Amino acid sequence: MERFDYVIVGGGSAGCVLAHRLSAVPSLRVALIEAGRDTPPGSVPGEILDSYPMPVFCGDTYIWPELKAQATRGAAMRVYEQGKVMGGGSSINVQSANRGLPRDYDEWAANGATGWGWNDVLPYFCKLERDVNFPEDELHGRDGPVPIRRIMPEDWPPFCRAFEKGLRAQGLVMLRDQNAEFDDGFFPGAFSNIDDRRVSTAVAYLDEATRKRGNLHIFPELRVEQVVMDGTAARGIVAIASHGERVQFDANEVILCAGALQSPAMLLRAGIGPRDELGALGIECRVDLPGVGRNLQDHPSLTFCHFLAPRFRMPLSRRRASMMAARMSSGVNGSEASDLYLSSATRAAWHALGNRLGLFFLWCNRPYSRGRVQLVSSDAFTAPRVELNLLDDQRDLERLAVGVRMLAQVVKASGLSRNDRDFFPAAFSPRVKALSRVGTGNAWLTSILGMLLDVPAPARRALIERFFTRGQRMAALLADRQALDDFIRANVFGVWHASGTCRMGDARLPDSVTDTQGRVHRTRGLRVVDASLMPRLPSANTNIPTIMIAEKIADAMVMQRSKASATQTAPVVSMP
Repeated sequence: MERFDYVIVGGGSAGCVLAHRLSAVPSLRVALIEAGRDTPPGSVPGEILDSYPMPVFCGDTYIWPELKAQATRGAAMRVYEQGKVMGGGSSINVQSANRGLPRDYDEWAANGATGWGWNDVLPYFCKLERDVNFPEDELHGRDGPVPIRRIMPEDWPPFCRAFEKGLRAQGLVMLRDQNAEFDDGFFPGAFSNIDDRRVSTAVAYLDEATRKRGNLHIFPELRVEQVVMDGTAARGIVAIASHGERVQFDANEVILCAGALQSPAMLLRAGIGPRDELGALGIECRVDLPGVGRNLQDHPSLTFCHFLAPRFRMPLSRRRASMMAARMSSGVNGSEASDLYLSSATRAAWHALGNRLGLFFLWCNRPYSRGRVQLVSSDAFTAPRVELNLLDDQRDLERLAVGVRMLAQVVKASGLSRNDRDFFPAAFSPRVKALSRVGTGNAWLTSILGMLLDVPAPARRALIERFFTRGQRMAALLADRQALDDFIRANVFGVWHASGTCRMGDARLPDSVTDTQGRVHRTRGLRVVDASLMPRLPSANTNIPTIMIAEKIADAMVMQRSKASATQTAPVVSMP
């Protein structure tokens, strides 16, 4: 048994940051525990470093395959991909470095998260980044551990130029920097990527120099079974190694960085959550906090594909497929500006079939619908029930419907095709994911299917409608509002931006779980630092905002520690 000042549970987008920043204080003993494998410098798997993320995302090696989510009430449970590897989500995601909009954070501050307004968080967005394109801009950092780059318009391939043409036809203008220009428009996407290689938080923060610190201890492939509690005080954790051995770590403070689905589940198993629900599972309630597991948010999303004529295809050797995106306003009554986000990719998968299809992601910014995370068993290795409830609020359905129509107009004006049947709905279904796993069998099969798409247009369109869309045509959906609504309900899913389940705020707020430094209300020695803290999901992918959160809280922790040490060592002056 070892004792540490801090035990960090989860080596993901937040955990790696905290391990780096806290262990920079030589007097602090820090343990970082990750359930997945480690990826030390020089040993990062090639599929993780790859700019193109879908092969690693569609496999089972680096995710929790048992973790599933229900998109809408009554929908089937589907795997909800969450990183199980050092770097967490930052090791499997699309590498988007989207901050969101100032209004997102100003609303956090206005609704109980004092000190988290835009002007408060901007220094930490700058601290984390090394912006390659705009290093002199006052809104960007130049010395941070995470490189941020864009593929600028002068390097866009023909597919992106066509997408640009369609967006301009809808009145959207070019923005050079999505993280410093906050109106509607289209822009080169910002990515945590350099030299065409992913930079996860494991790469950025757990570099060789950091790993050599004698006070930092990294423990991969240990799965946390429980948080050890003494009344309302956290005393450490118990974890299980891959070979079954139980290991206990004592700690002055336990920091949960396991993500917005697993951090609340750990709190619930520790007896922190709604008293009645815990009692029903035979768990002693130590702190009655009804907000634990509530307020779950994700961006309601739909995906679409477009057949690409040969001139719009990009060589598979060019790995970065996502290059541009857009913010748009739905105009739905009562909605906000820039409430839709549209991104594109020059290929839908790694293989020959996917290279013949352009991909579009459409989602709602700042969703109104709320879901929840709930235990179904006190067993630590039984996955929690995740209900996204993505369309519980009618406004989210209405905005997606408007977004589909807007996307159809963009595609129509793009020049990608003269026939609207080349544009069709798609989904990351289990069948599509199975086909997306890297292997010689799938390479052979998708090569055959890809060649079939190059048959004469009438045959190709019949093939797509039979095997891809099951007879659904975009024209029919756009002409019938009920059919479109039914399509959205059947196909909506999240974009893996789970957040909000341990929201920070004033202790008097009924749904608040932590204070504004992540400390769990009415406990001692227990903190949450990850996307769980977000009161409301920003207009952004969650990776960069989560790194920002970890940077900001780490800074506060180090400052408090320094002040406490200074107080303890201050000389006593006797009065005459």
